[in-house]
Amino acid sequence: QVRLLESGGGEVQAGGSLRLSCAASGRTLSDYSMAWFRQAPGKEREFVEGISRVGEFTVFADSVKGRFTIDRDNVKNMVYLQMNALKPEDTAVYYCAAGLASTPGRLSSLDNYDYWGQGTQVTVSS
Repeated sequence: QVRLLESGGGEVQAGGSLRLSCAASGRTLSDYSMAWFRQAPGKEREFVEGISRVGEFTVFADSVKGRFTIDRDNVKNMVYLQMNALKPEDTAVYYCAAGLASTPGRLSSLDNYDYWGQGTQVTVSS
């Protein structure tokens, strides 16, 4: 079993930056593809960005293209989400997830992730 713990959320003004971290424990991180999802109040959980097991490819949602970057450090068992040029519509709870997706097309599907963190709140004010 993989345990995931997110951190780094907070409140920031529009145009600002935040860096989210996800600490993994319990299993070897390189066994899993990783992703960030988010859920705003009253909305469904949506895919943000994903990365393959050793980082050979990433997939991102159109809404964050050019602004967010996912990265991972399998030695430290950490996954990161660098968020720049934040917008009020980025306000949500952000979740780290681990799964066994092996192709770019499968990285973005919520159904392909078995382990989830508890989430960290990101609030962007205008």
